[in-house]
Amino acid sequence: MSQKLDTLFYTRCPVPTGLGIAIQQGRFQDAIKLHGARLESIRESADQAVRESHFDHSLRNSVRHGGNIPAIGAKSHGAETTLIGLSWADEVQLILARPGAGINSVRDLKGRRFGVPNRAQVTVDFAKAQAVRGLENALSLEGLSVSDVEVVNLDIGGGWADAQPLNVRGTLVQDAPRGSANTELVSLLRDEVDAIFLKGAHGARAAREFGLTTVIDTGSHPEPLIRSNNGTPRTLAVDTYLIENHFDVAVTIVEQVLQAEAWAHAHPDETRLYLARETNASEYWISAAYGEDAHLRLKTDLEDRSINALQNFSDFLHRWKFIPNAVDVQQWIDVRPLEAAGQRRVAI
Repeated sequence: MSQKLDTLFYTRCPVPTGLGIAIQQGRFQDAIKLHGARLESIRESADQAVRESHFDHSLRNSVRHGGNIPAIGAKSHGAETTLIGLSWADEVQLILARPGAGINSVRDLKGRRFGVPNRAQVTVDFAKAQAVRGLENALSLEGLSVSDVEVVNLDIGGGWADAQPLNVRGTLVQDAPRGSANTELVSLLRDEVDAIFLKGAHGARAAREFGLTTVIDTGSHPEPLIRSNNGTPRTLAVDTYLIENHFDVAVTIVEQVLQAEAWAHAHPDETRLYLARETNASEYWISAAYGEDAHLRLKTDLEDRSINALQNFSDFLHRWKFIPNAVDVQQWIDVRPLEAAGQRRVAI
């Protein structure tokens, strides 16, 4: 039987997630209050040690929905977490070249300079990992490997959770340290590198505004493993203590995510507004990055496609030494909260 929970810590990435919508609507807060618990936002905390839990999942009684690299990294480093859901919302994943660089196809990348962000002070450099993954996946389509290009590390100082973000009418705005914002893009425009990787609304907008050449969008490839990256699939994870001691709360978390997604499927216009606020982008760039059917791409489950893709990506992270220990995704999963939530009627 579940014990009474005092505080639930929550966090999500600035990307499309059911948890993000549930929080914006206030339904998540209301549901957790019924358990007699209060909610605290990890990303908005004034305590840097608390904010770090967004990346290392160190806080007891916490839930995280977002990019999978920090979640995999935390598990690899020994964090006692449990995976209770996966959401797959395809997004643009762009290899972009400087105009006039003569790079119009993946084969043209051979021998050229590919810039990747490089943060030496973080435990898991998810920005670098997703860029290398995008590059490797693209090159594999032409029988090439990463060794066929010149990878240029673009050094960036500081940690992920150094600064507390501002909450501006529901949008979390993160101030980047001076000189670290848009490092890859700046280096590309300065002709310090020939190509970079960007994804999501930011990537789509940068490509258009700076007239960059889109070499390939691996996010639209028909093969799921080519699309598999930090955001595909995204992980819904809790600490194992929460599962073992507050199981009813874990079920409520999944239930609220599923309800928010069901609502989104029936409300495309309102969903774009929520996603725009979540990603700090306009509705136009939401459609450009996540598709006109972005509202239908919000779906949390534990389907084999998502599990296999996450395992493949986890193996990639270990092979490239982004994480120290291999992660067995099947052993990481607990299907019980999803099954219990599925037995309840999902209301729109």
